[in-house]
Amino acid sequence: MQSLTIEEDMLYVVPTPVGNMEDITLRAIRILKEADLILAEDTRTSGILLKHFEIKNHLMSHHKFNEHGTTAGIVERLKGGQTIALISDAGTPGISDPGFYLIREAIAAGIEVQTLPGATAFVPALVSSGLPDERFCFEGFLPQKKGRKTRLEHLADEERTMIFYESPYRVLKTLEQFVEFFGADRQVSCCREISKIHEESVRGTLEEVIAHFKEKEPKGEFVIVLAGKKDNKQKMK
Repeated sequence: MQSLTIEEDMLYVVPTPVGNMEDITLRAIRILKEADLILAEDTRTSGILLKHFEIKNHLMSHHKFNEHGTTAGIVERLKGGQTIALISDAGTPGISDPGFYLIREAIAAGIEVQTLPGATAFVPALVSSGLPDERFCFEGFLPQKKGRKTRLEHLADEERTMIFYESPYRVLKTLEQFVEFFGADRQVSCCREISKIHEESVRGTLEEVIAHFKEKEPKGEFVIVLAGKKDNKQKMK
């Protein structure tokens, strides 16, 4: 059995719940309580989670707008023997969230990086989609403007199941754009509010799912799971 002692001069990457507070692991709670410092994407959002689990460690803001300025100092803290935990607002840092730059720089400096298993939005959405999940490609958020069309053109012949993140304000527009590149009969599953009270998966062809969201306004954060080119024959229910 692995030791329950937290390691010194270690960067821990700690997933946090994407919805239900119960989705955090016991190990994650322990490390957040014992770390010398917790790096948070938004200290206000993370403060709610930490208060819920009575975690009172010092919080420091670390996000995509300041990471290039704060990372060097954080690496020096790690080299000095501190144990630091990195969290994002929800899910696993680095997966469409801040984290990659710090992790890369810590590794380059010889710092041990350990990522805990835990919550991330795309895994339950993929498994619940009914689409093939043994091979897939994760695309995250598409570029909003520059490079968006090029990215979709590159994916037009993708045979693996594709996974995208999208906001409720753009999901309908994105689905309609998918029709242009993948065809109206391409199978898709739109999963929203994962691990929350109103979690829902809407499955069918792009045409059917678009019709659904024209009737019912999209709400909540979305994971769109789109069939690959060769796996578009199975009808989902």
